[in-house]
Amino acid sequence: YELYEKDHEIAKGLGLNAYRLGIEWSRIFPCPTTHIQVDYFKDGYGLIKEVKITKDTIDALDEIANHKEVEYYRKVILSLREKGFKVILNLHHFTNPIWIHDPITVRESGLKKGPMGWASEGTIIEFVKFAAYIAHKFGDLVDMWSTFNEPMIVVDRGYLAHNSGFPPGIFNPELAKKVATNLIVAHSRAYDVIKKFDKVKAYKDSKESASVGIINNIIPFYPRNPNDSKDVKATERYDAFYNRMFLEAINNGKLDTQMDGESYVEVKHLKKNDWLGVNYYTRDLVKYKEPKEDSPVIFEKVEGYGRLSKPNSISKDGLPTSDFGWEVYPSGLYDAIFINMEYNKPIYITENGIADAKDVLRPYYIVSHIAEVERAIENGAKVYGYLHWALMDNYEWASGFRMRFGLYEVDLKSKERRPRKRSVQVFKEITQNNGVTEKLRKEFLEN
Repeated sequence: YELYEKDHEIAKGLGLNAYRLGIEWSRIFPCPTTHIQVDYFKDGYGLIKEVKITKDTIDALDEIANHKEVEYYRKVILSLREKGFKVILNLHHFTNPIWIHDPITVRESGLKKGPMGWASEGTIIEFVKFAAYIAHKFGDLVDMWSTFNEPMIVVDRGYLAHNSGFPPGIFNPELAKKVATNLIVAHSRAYDVIKKFDKVKAYKDSKESASVGIINNIIPFYPRNPNDSKDVKATERYDAFYNRMFLEAINNGKLDTQMDGESYVEVKHLKKNDWLGVNYYTRDLVKYKEPKEDSPVIFEKVEGYGRLSKPNSISKDGLPTSDFGWEVYPSGLYDAIFINMEYNKPIYITENGIADAKDVLRPYYIVSHIAEVERAIENGAKVYGYLHWALMDNYEWASGFRMRFGLYEVDLKSKERRPRKRSVQVFKEITQNNGVTEKLRKEFLEN
């Protein structure tokens, strides 16, 4: 929190020119904003099609905002700008203020008590207020915005998985549909207000004052048995839900109301998006499973592949696995890019990395995956940037600090940053040459 200048210098030393930053909602508004009334309007499907945020709304929000934190974030962004970074500002990365979502109370009460988070339509309104306020306060410093990071993980791990480590950790397909729809609507309405309240070009080379996108975790799914029609159907269903539900809505105005990849309705006011962020780590193999009653969930991941491999081992396909037990599968990034190519928007790789405390696999991971980005570009993909996850070891949600993703190791007691030398050397060589060199290809890809 207090060492950001040091981190920015490290990033600059690596040859980076872009930096993604998230603003924590509860730091800006630790107390509820629900009492600040705004008008909103719905369409024939009962979806919010407009939220009216005015200057009076912004003034009222400003009275209760934590100005110390607003100034802190401005200092962080100014530090990045002074060092030549293009800043991508993200508004939501899983966490909510406790007054928006109390997941323990929600879970323990059987969904009967507690602020319900994204299961509540009211959260859309409050998020739009937050987005408008941040656009007003930071529009002079930022031109590239992301509303959400990995919203479908909120749905998949929060509402379609018991005890997943992601709140509230329940299996409720009907509620999952509602949460997914609310997140989609929140993105589109946040898009509207960011465009309204950020009218300043912060960078001379920006095409517009506010380019608003989404960052999705994309997982290429492959059928366990390509000759089994049920496995193929299950794979298509998982892909339609996890990878495409958000993309179809915000890019094509097609809302999948039943989470089945078939039950689409046209909702034009959801078609609000300028660019696509792709987070890719590994693939998954999928098999068919019998659904519970009329649940759309007919898919199940296969153990021994993708995210269900054994840590620090070899997958059933003979591929190395990370500390997390995630299979190293570089060509999946190529496939993830081409899933997004269907929507004809600029693409940025916004996360790609590996949990590897001993730095054994990371150098190969970096080279092999950036080589796949280059292959995609050669075949027509419009990819404009690559952001590695992560610069420093990070807090990995339910896994705490055990999973070490950083190019730089962080001593949790002293806060000292130490380079993972081989990965840093490899990454520097790539940034200095704007791509994978022949030397790196021979060392990592041709042996």
